[in-house]
Amino acid sequence: MKCLSPGVLVFLFVASAIAADRPNVLLLSIDDLNDWTGCLGGHPQAKTPNIDRLAERGTLFANAHCQSPVCNPSRASLLTGRHPHTSGVYFLSPDLEQAPALKDLDTLPERFAKNGYRTLATGKIFHTGDKRFFQEYGGDMGRFGPRRKNKISQPHGHPLWDWGAYPERDEDMPDYKIAHWAVDKLKSLPGDSDAPFFMGVGFFRPHVPMYAPKKWFDRFPRDQVQLPLVKADDRDDISAYAIALTNENHVSPEHAWVESAGQWEHAVQAYLASVAFADHCLGLVLDALDASPHRDNTIIVLFADHGFHLGEKQRWAKRTIWEDGTRVPLIVAAPGYPKGQRTNKPAQLLDIFPTLLELAGLPTDASQEGHSLVPLVQDPQAEWRHVALSSFGKGNYAVRSERFRYIRYLDGSEELYDHLRDPNEWENLAADKAMTEVVKAHVRRLPATEADVLSGNSTGHQAYKAASRLLGR
Repeated sequence: MKCLSPGVLVFLFVASAIAADRPNVLLLSIDDLNDWTGCLGGHPQAKTPNIDRLAERGTLFANAHCQSPVCNPSRASLLTGRHPHTSGVYFLSPDLEQAPALKDLDTLPERFAKNGYRTLATGKIFHTGDKRFFQEYGGDMGRFGPRRKNKISQPHGHPLWDWGAYPERDEDMPDYKIAHWAVDKLKSLPGDSDAPFFMGVGFFRPHVPMYAPKKWFDRFPRDQVQLPLVKADDRDDISAYAIALTNENHVSPEHAWVESAGQWEHAVQAYLASVAFADHCLGLVLDALDASPHRDNTIIVLFADHGFHLGEKQRWAKRTIWEDGTRVPLIVAAPGYPKGQRTNKPAQLLDIFPTLLELAGLPTDASQEGHSLVPLVQDPQAEWRHVALSSFGKGNYAVRSERFRYIRYLDGSEELYDHLRDPNEWENLAADKAMTEVVKAHVRRLPATEADVLSGNSTGHQAYKAASRLLGR
């Protein structure tokens, strides 16, 4: 066993003593959950009583967005505090440990561990390899769960892309096992411990395959399911590049097939059922926390890693920087802060890291690219000059302000949507001369290298110089 120097021992003793007075952290994740929750109102039939009661416990960020509509870059961004265009993590690879820009950076749980916290987790917090980052990891419990030998609904395509009532029992689902691992830990963690805990609990549903036991499907009769609103000519006013980008190299089914196969209602039913099941598992954890001595001294943060299309804009799944691809649930509930609040100020998953540092009383980190949300937790209508910035691959960005979504693609094409008047993003206003100043204001919020190119500054990154040439500017 390696002997610790006196200086290290003193540091650990001081860190432990300081941490003893700090709140615990419960970080909750739900994979691929869009705004189909009761509190966000993304679908009128969504049943999420536990997410809704958590929103009543703290502050609901109703205009929150991921930094990338893909699992790996979204979670890497949240857990390191770096945008994808900074880290270079744009897609399912590289892993964050393989990204040179992230070398030697603390991840979120590692930062808390260095400050005297006991860190533990189960399920999906990181995209993969959670056991590398937590002191104790309970396992992924089978990740996406048991799969049928023969698929139920989509006979072709990727093995994960399927939906339907399966298996028979909740107990066979990974999320049920994940919830019970967390419940057992909350029961066993002593209330008078010298070290507060940082616990991550990551649920896999509603990620495909959209399987759940039949009783969850029965809550949403297929013949009564309401389909999302879809406009036949919705994509007529956007570029061919934008359409190709969202369709390229994706394993989800085409919307035309889902319709022609008579599977649209079934798939929506499966998503609603999967969300309801994940919400139930979340409720088991919340109940255990409330029955424990940690109830009044635990910060709770709930997030989803990105949005999800179920036919909107004739798209399925993720990988778009439209509203349905980036909007996510985000709730922050902390001891001593107001409850039952809602804010429409733009927030990002990137903001979770600095928010938790501030709420836990840990040193701030100026290198973080997000912003602490504590001012909005204190006052949902506080002055807030920040926007939510999302990207999908190099050079494709969405800027979400309180009212507008502006998109600029690598080829120079643009989209602008006014969410006050057009929440479905059906009318692209980018070419409207009356919106010129609005477009300019959002362009100024693009990453510095992109903004440099658009303003003629020759110091921009090579990728953006290429975009500049395409733009003819």
